[in-house]
Amino acid sequence: MMSPRRKSKPVFVGDVQVGGDAPIAVQSMCATITENVDAAIAQLDQLKEAGCDIVRIAVPDRAAADALPEIVRRKPLPIIADIHFDYRWALAAIDAGFDGLRLNPGNIRDAEKVTLVAKKAKERGMPIRIGVNAGSLPPIRALADGEMPPSLPDRMVEAALWEIKVLNEADFDDIKISMKAFDVPTMVEAYRRLAAMVPYPLHLGVTEAGTPRAGSVRSAIGIGILLSEGIGDTIRVSLAADPIEEVPICWDILNTLNLRKRGATLVACPTCGRIEIELIPLANKVEEHFTKRGRILTVAVMGCVVNGPGEAKMADLGIAGGKGRGVIFRKGEIVKTVDEPDFMSALIEEGEKIIAEMDAGTYTPVNETLIPLMEVK
Repeated sequence: MMSPRRKSKPVFVGDVQVGGDAPIAVQSMCATITENVDAAIAQLDQLKEAGCDIVRIAVPDRAAADALPEIVRRKPLPIIADIHFDYRWALAAIDAGFDGLRLNPGNIRDAEKVTLVAKKAKERGMPIRIGVNAGSLPPIRALADGEMPPSLPDRMVEAALWEIKVLNEADFDDIKISMKAFDVPTMVEAYRRLAAMVPYPLHLGVTEAGTPRAGSVRSAIGIGILLSEGIGDTIRVSLAADPIEEVPICWDILNTLNLRKRGATLVACPTCGRIEIELIPLANKVEEHFTKRGRILTVAVMGCVVNGPGEAKMADLGIAGGKGRGVIFRKGEIVKTVDEPDFMSALIEEGEKIIAEMDAGTYTPVNETLIPLMEVK
């Protein structure tokens, strides 16, 4: 069972609400060199088209900071400045008109400098994400005689609480927090502990998750565990890949948990000895077509005529193929039989009928009849 969603204080990154009762926001990060403004804007456009809500941009040096005003002028969606060691670049991002900041409490340990940033951010109404990373934590505090060193999740929580205290003492409360680690159990435990201690929205992610295959699995498990427990207000899947690849994986996680829907969901049976059609290429073509179509539909591609419609009756539309022929079905009910060369065209034709019915308000997609989205507790 999905737990009710944790109640959190809403903050706004540009026009995107994070936390409160807002949908889970999808994030990514530009992989371009920031001072190459044309490349940065091109990637921002691609990320928006892919379904991203918020994008982070690295600001590591003066050259990057100098490019920020032009990026702000041309940005197609809300952007956050990623700041690590030099608070001056945070001030530059505020002056440029960015929509938010990310500060790493393990890298800027000067409370006076963090306070300067907080006061200026408050003047501009700009939120700050406290971005705790297990790989760049502050040194372990001095221990009393016989005291055991804190666990890694405890150290992550301590780092977050230190920066929260600094920001709160500067009368700053527009805060989001991330507690990222590569190790999934560490990441999950750190978020669980902090979620019970503070009211702020949480940005979920497994840092440095890896290449697309392993990183997607690692991220889906870590993020999925927490979302199922009602923890989390915005997510990023961090891959060693083009950032455009991160966005559909975020959506797949949200779609799978019925938290937020975008585009088509493909249901496809595993291959086995009963299959008598070219299932895999057909499934790929179907997914590509209906994803581009952009409507919230569940589409099934099944390789067994006998069991297919029944096994995929929770799909809006589907095909079950047999020896040279197949059946098109809607919500498990067969509507026509077609020859194999016509599989794709027949599926598209029936899909367009469903979309027309959706537009006319006479069709209810199956996703609207599934388990309701998590309520905020």
